[in-house]
Amino acid sequence: MIRLKDLYMDLPGFTLDHINLQVRPGEFFALMGSTGSGKTLVLETVAGLTRLDGGTVEIDGRDVTGLPPEKRKVSLVYQDHALFPHLTVLQNVMYGQRYHGIDAVEGRREARELLDMLGLASKEKRRPAKLSGGEKQRTALARALACRPDVILLDEPLSSLDPQFRGELRRTLKEIHETTKATFLMVTHDFVDALSMADRGAVIKEGVIRQQDTVANIFRRPASPMVAAFVGMTNILPAHYVGGACTFCGATFERLPDLPDWNAGYAALRPEDAVVGSEGDFPTDWCVLKGTVERVEREGFTWTATVECGGQSLTAMVDRHMVLGRALNSGTPVTVGFDRAHLHHMPETA
Repeated sequence: MIRLKDLYMDLPGFTLDHINLQVRPGEFFALMGSTGSGKTLVLETVAGLTRLDGGTVEIDGRDVTGLPPEKRKVSLVYQDHALFPHLTVLQNVMYGQRYHGIDAVEGRREARELLDMLGLASKEKRRPAKLSGGEKQRTALARALACRPDVILLDEPLSSLDPQFRGELRRTLKEIHETTKATFLMVTHDFVDALSMADRGAVIKEGVIRQQDTVANIFRRPASPMVAAFVGMTNILPAHYVGGACTFCGATFERLPDLPDWNAGYAALRPEDAVVGSEGDFPTDWCVLKGTVERVEREGFTWTATVECGGQSLTAMVDRHMVLGRALNSGTPVTVGFDRAHLHHMPETA
């Protein structure tokens, strides 16, 4: 449905460097990157709002590189809603229909159906100033859908919302995607958004696509230490591979699945896959490391500990009852355990 071929754009201080990306028909795709990585620029390129220095944009098999936005059958939803303040909710939703040749009577009917689906039927006569943040975002989404697009582009769609509204809108977006069968391309730096809504995705940094894969693989099988660090795989540990075994954190492990054939690289582990405990707490087929606590930190409703193991630092989860029932201070001896299937390996040169 969306195919980007060698997109190139040279801007002062930034280059979009030969982006190649493919989003399948009807897919929910997440382009992830930090601020300034180029992800919104890619989105605006698909929408036709920026001029390329090279490369092509294809939508549904058509080369649309030279077409204006209204000829591409795409709709863009910005994080700041971009609603017209002097128009009502219904007028905002219907605004773009005139540019897509949609009959006014038919367009009004479809707009009201969208408002009803998004829980905004009672708000159709209100102006944006009288709406909550969630209502504004749903209005912007209804406006995008009202133009009957083949592609919905979402720019950080939930970042401006209070946390209590994000879960609700995530579910709404997922339901709309499943109902309309439209192709969704979302840019985000929020991992929960990507994991809960997208099937596949890509990571972009400094204008370069670093990995394109299923979202699950990006988070659990990152292609490089850079991608691993970006997606929160904080344990990126120098490792050696000899004789079918892997050595890191001062310990050697055998019988590991998917062991690579290189001699040196990194053994990586998500912090939520490693657990702090005592000797004997873990299943016999798990890997265990002995170490001492460097520090314990609270992150919302969870606790993590940084543990020194064999001269390397490893971050692991700590059960709340263990934190409350046992003094875990700097220097406390502990055991860290993890399922060997969760260990991921990356070469030095990745």
